[in-house]
Amino acid sequence: MQNRRTFLKHSALLAGTVCIPGSLTWAMAAKKQRYKIAVIDLMILKRQKLSAFQLAKDIGADGLEVDMGGLGNRKTFDSQLAKPEIRQQFLNKAKELNLEICSLAMTGFYAQSFATRPTYQRMVQDCIDTMKAMNVKVGFLPLGIQGDLVKNPELRSAIVERLKVVGKMAKKAGVVIGIETALDAKGDVQLLKDIDCKHIQIYFNFSNPLKEGRDLHQELRILGKKRICMIHCTDEDGVWLENNTRMDMRKVKQTLDDIGYRGWLVIERSRDQKDPTNVRKNFTANTRYMKQIFQSGKSD
Repeated sequence: MQNRRTFLKHSALLAGTVCIPGSLTWAMAAKKQRYKIAVIDLMILKRQKLSAFQLAKDIGADGLEVDMGGLGNRKTFDSQLAKPEIRQQFLNKAKELNLEICSLAMTGFYAQSFATRPTYQRMVQDCIDTMKAMNVKVGFLPLGIQGDLVKNPELRSAIVERLKVVGKMAKKAGVVIGIETALDAKGDVQLLKDIDCKHIQIYFNFSNPLKEGRDLHQELRILGKKRICMIHCTDEDGVWLENNTRMDMRKVKQTLDDIGYRGWLVIERSRDQKDPTNVRKNFTANTRYMKQIFQSGKSD
């Protein structure tokens, strides 16, 4: 009886390795991937456009990071997703194309001040409400230029207090807000300790340590998997990921394997400087390379 059970178990495992795109088996295998690859609607020039899903599918991605819309001097984001019918269209299209919405992004804070905007709670709450309505578990909150804690350390107290408030909002909703800062990994660890809420985590960006000359692998190890909710997995523009000489992606995978990270790797930049506006070409190349490294079942 035991031998028969073993035989059936191995037969099922072998059967599961035959994955035909478009089949149920393929869809199930995709959901079980340790690493999933996404692109960003804003960066593929489809900010809050329904057509972003088809383009993401054509590029070869498993999912899409959807932006909350422009911010400017408004009291909150200029978001079409506030409309139930628009949200449903997005959800329907994602289901139709077998794509996931990995995160909602508040990229308006790249240029606007999270530390000083008087209606920050409304802005974040609008994002969280949209996340709940669309069953998205991670929201991206960059502290941006005006919230650079290296250049503007005097803002730290205000930012910590505001992130404590955001943490309570996220906890109540059962979601995570991932922040991107200008700090190094040790600085991020201390910042998270000061905030003291597991619903605020780091949305790690490979390009930040790379452009500052820090050790990317050491930064990842210092943070560890429990502090990283999601990763923007590209460098600054210039060359495709496969041609990047200051980042060995196979070694990056080994580091992520070692720390136990699993989840989304979201492609942001790394566009070829010779053809930077060719969205389909740049993002398809980077998506193909990332899948080759992270979804082939090989680490070398």
